Amino acid sequence: MKNIFIIGCGLLGSSLLRSIHKKKLAKKIFIYEKSKSNIAKIKKLRLPGTIVKSLKEGVVNSDLVIFCTPMSEYKNIILKINKHILPNTLITDIGSSKIESSKVIKKFLKKGLHWIPSHPIAGSEVSGPEYGKENMFLNRWCILIKDKNTKKSYLNILMKFWKKIGSNVVVMTSKKHDKIFSITSHLPHLIAYNLVKSAQDFEKKQNFGLIKFSAGGLRDFSRIAASNEIMWRDIFFNNKNNISKAIDIFIRNLHAFKKDINSKNNKSILKKLIQTKKVRSKIIQLKQDIDKPDFGRN
Repeated sequence: MKNIFIIGCGLLGSSLLRSIHKKKLAKKIFIYEKSKSNIAKIKKLRLPGTIVKSLKEGVVNSDLVIFCTPMSEYKNIILKINKHILPNTLITDIGSSKIESSKVIKKFLKKGLHWIPSHPIAGSEVSGPEYGKENMFLNRWCILIKDKNTKKSYLNILMKFWKKIGSNVVVMTSKKHDKIFSITSHLPHLIAYNLVKSAQDFEKKQNFGLIKFSAGGLRDFSRIAASNEIMWRDIFFNNKNNISKAIDIFIRNLHAFKKDINSKNNKSILKKLIQTKKVRSKIIQLKQDIDKPDFGRN
C-alpha cells in the first residue's frame, strides 16, 4: 500500500493508525475525524498520520480506504467520496454486522469500485483515540466478507494487509458472519445492557443502594454495558433478524431455567450448568481468553 485513508479515529481507528505506522504498511496515512474533541486528542497524543479537513482530500490520495465510523454514517460517507475516489481504490470497514451495511454500500457506491468488508474481532467498552493500542489486533480474528462479485486479487491484498497487522484472517459470507456474531457478540451485549437496566429498575423500585454491592457478575456485565451506545444501536438495527432469533433462543432457555428453579429439578439444572461450564474450558483451549482475566481491574 502506498497511502491509507482512515475515516474515523476513535478506539479502533486510532489503533489501526498506530499499527499501520509501527509496521510501516503505508508511505502516508491520512485521517478524517469529524469530532473536534477527537481531533484535539489526536494532536495532543501526537499520533502519526496527516489529519485532512475533507473526505475528498484523503480519498483522492489513497489506495486503501477504511471506514472506522458507526455504520449509520456509511451512506453519507459514500455519497461524499463517490465523485473523488479513484477506480483502483480498495474500500473496507471494521463494522460488526455485514448484510445490511453492505446493502447500503452497494446501493450507493458507484460501479467499478472495490468494496470488501472486514470485521476485526477486537475492541473494548471505552472509546476515543486516547485508548487506542498498536497491538489491538494482534492474534485476533479478522473476518473478511466474500461474495460472488469479490475480485480475488483485491481479496488477497486485504488478507495480506490484515495479516501484516497481526490478525488471524478468515473469509466467509456476510450471511454466515451475521449469524455467528448474533450469538457470540451481539446477544451477549444485549443481555449485558438488559441486565444492568434490570438492576437499575430493581434498585429504583426497592429503594436499595444496590449498585454499590455489585458482585463479580454484575460488575463484569456492567463493563460490557458501558460500550459505545451509537455503535451498538447500529449493530442491533443492522442485524435485527438474526438477533431476534438469538433472543428467542435465549428466552426459551431462560424459561427452562426458571422451570427447573421453581420445581427444584436438581437433575435437569445440574445437567445445564455442567454443559455450559464446558464452553468456558473450550474458549481457553482455543486461546480466545486467558485462564484468569482481570477484566480491566488491575
